[in-house]
Amino acid sequence: MASNKKKDKNMALPTEKQRTAAWANIEKLQPESRVTVPDFEQVKNAKEWVDSNQK
Repeated sequence: MASNKKKDKNMALPTEKQRTAAWANIEKLQPESRVTVPDFEQVKNAKEWVDSNQK
């Protein structure tokens, strides 16, 4: 089967910008699970975004 070079080239490109994600501004790290906890401002922004983009 022929290789799909266009698909291979585009696989390395990110699909969305992670700079504005809620986890970008980490307030703390859970000690045991190493799960990041975003600061309150990022949680509030994420909730506003979800609420305004509901279908």
